[in-house]
Amino acid sequence: MVDVVVIGGGQAGLAAGYFLRRAELDFVILDAHAQPGGAWQHGWDSLRLFSPAEFGRLPGWPMPPQAGEGFPTAGHVVDYLTRYELRYDLPVRRPVRVHRVGRTGRQWTVDTDHGTWHSTAVISATGTWHRPNRPCYPGQATFTGQQLHTVDYRRPDPFAGQRVLIVGGGNSAAQILAEVSTVAETTWVTARPPRFMPDDVDGRVLFDVASARTAAERAGLPQQEGVSALGDIVMVPPVLAARARGVLTAREMFDHFDSTGVAWADGTRWACDTVIWCTGFHPDLDHLSRLRLTWQDDHPVTSGTRSLEQPGLHLLGYGDWTGPSSATLIGASRTAKQAVAEIRDYVLEVRSAPVS
Repeated sequence: MVDVVVIGGGQAGLAAGYFLRRAELDFVILDAHAQPGGAWQHGWDSLRLFSPAEFGRLPGWPMPPQAGEGFPTAGHVVDYLTRYELRYDLPVRRPVRVHRVGRTGRQWTVDTDHGTWHSTAVISATGTWHRPNRPCYPGQATFTGQQLHTVDYRRPDPFAGQRVLIVGGGNSAAQILAEVSTVAETTWVTARPPRFMPDDVDGRVLFDVASARTAAERAGLPQQEGVSALGDIVMVPPVLAARARGVLTAREMFDHFDSTGVAWADGTRWACDTVIWCTGFHPDLDHLSRLRLTWQDDHPVTSGTRSLEQPGLHLLGYGDWTGPSSATLIGASRTAKQAVAEIRDYVLEVRSAPVS
């Protein structure tokens, strides 16, 4: 029996571990990965942070700069997360896959492929990488080319000489388009016109905007516009280069597939060899299905990170619905601090409750 079971050993889980240790709570972190680094170890080869290392930190220890690099690579982030959990001697158990989370009275049960854990509280910090959103369109099953998702993409070389359709209006789509268009003929389609951030906006500005919004919320001031008000796509150097080459132009979503490509409602067609779906992710929460949580807007109903239906359950690091920029390194740190403060109060309340 522990005070808290943390499910997920990526950036959000490690941030939670830091604050749980400071709160002097007994806890364990269960991570399904065989190695440290969370989802960062699965990104494409050229994936980088949007800002210098000092703007991508977890609590207590800033990320060291990467020699010769302005914006750290995904590999550097993996190394940082690996060293972080060692630095703070966080009790990470891996690989441990959580199958089900349930509760009896005020005690939680976490069933895994390595036994069952019992706790007073649970933090779910499993992220979204393992639940890619793969849309369905008419005729899709008849398409004879290959269909990939962001999770499948590593580098542009395999697409050399092909005709590639990139689908999606976010950063992943723009960055993958920028790379693939150097070796292949590309078409980019989006559900709405892409929103590009100003050229001088990077993670440093996003950090300031998110900080201002968080401060306003805590002070009870009127809600400020968040990062999304600036746009959806950060103009990192490869995307700027793609714009200069004239390939950063999107058209509206197609209407249906046929055997060789896609077609629009006006009758125009585009034959292609590959479709890359850069269409986002869903929260990876199958382990909570037994709880029958109420969902709204593709996620369980919460107040901040706290479940409104299951006392002692917090959901950490899944996106803005669990706190401003909470899917980023710095955002995960902030939301973890508040979540652990609430969990500590809850654990102390349970400890002091009379035994029935």
